Amino acid sequence: MIDKLEFFIALAREEHFGRAAEMCGVTQPTLSAGIKQLEDQLGVMLVKRGSRFQGLTPEGVQVLTWARRIVSDTRSMKEEMRAAKHGLSGRIRIAAIPTALAMVARLTTPFREKHPGVTFSVLSRTSIEVLSLLGNLDIDAGITYLDNEPLGRVTSVPLYDERYQLITAAGTEYSDRDQVTWEEVSSLPLCLLTPDMQNRRIIDQHLAEAGVQVRPTLESNSMIVLFSHIRTGKWSSIMPLNLAETFGFSEPIRAIPIVEPDARHAVGLVTAPRDPQTPLVQALLDEATALAGNLRREAAAKVGSTRNR
Repeated sequence: MIDKLEFFIALAREEHFGRAAEMCGVTQPTLSAGIKQLEDQLGVMLVKRGSRFQGLTPEGVQVLTWARRIVSDTRSMKEEMRAAKHGLSGRIRIAAIPTALAMVARLTTPFREKHPGVTFSVLSRTSIEVLSLLGNLDIDAGITYLDNEPLGRVTSVPLYDERYQLITAAGTEYSDRDQVTWEEVSSLPLCLLTPDMQNRRIIDQHLAEAGVQVRPTLESNSMIVLFSHIRTGKWSSIMPLNLAETFGFSEPIRAIPIVEPDARHAVGLVTAPRDPQTPLVQALLDEATALAGNLRREAAAKVGSTRNR
């Protein structure tokens, strides 16, 4: 039954019998037969029949919710028994928005020091993809925005507030300023993330609130591409403060706070809303809570240091 439910989940995700079979490591006839047997056991049609995948029946949509829950519970049971016998081990799958990728190491490094039997898979994904992967059981946790667009039902741990800075080369317009407004930033040749990224939608939102619109001269879904163009001195960008600090910008690159408004958006760890969580996910949530405390203390110390200057 569990194998057949796994087949059904894969088919609903891939919407293609061949790709679903490949994902499950079986032949297409084996996957099709397994789903037909599942239909016979449940006494309902799950998949609209045709020469190719045409979608799920209404009953299939209902069964998909149960299938995800049952498969998730089964994985949790196996993981809990393995942890009870051997300690925490296995692989944690994380998907993070691009602007949070640099922060992932602060979560995974101390975690693995405590649990050396655990390995990680880290993917760069949009915020929408993070939630989709989480709902389909394709990842164990995501790092994404918590307060800008709807999250649905998730368990979340706020990590930090994302604030925004103009990243530009020395000698360019505004490079000698201590701060710059959103309206002023709009006049620069900008390279930004692509519109499918929530970070870009946030930036567009704040620019619109300032009464300006921007057509960037370059768009990319890669932070590396943006960094390389900034370093030419011909482009500027808008990036989160924590990202700029992580990459340690120095001359001839400047990071200048953007104000009016001084915008902030919460970023955090999200997992499926389970009770209890699997041992691996619960340990990750605990590590995220500890990291959030460390980040708050670091931010408070930085503010105190600035005031004492």
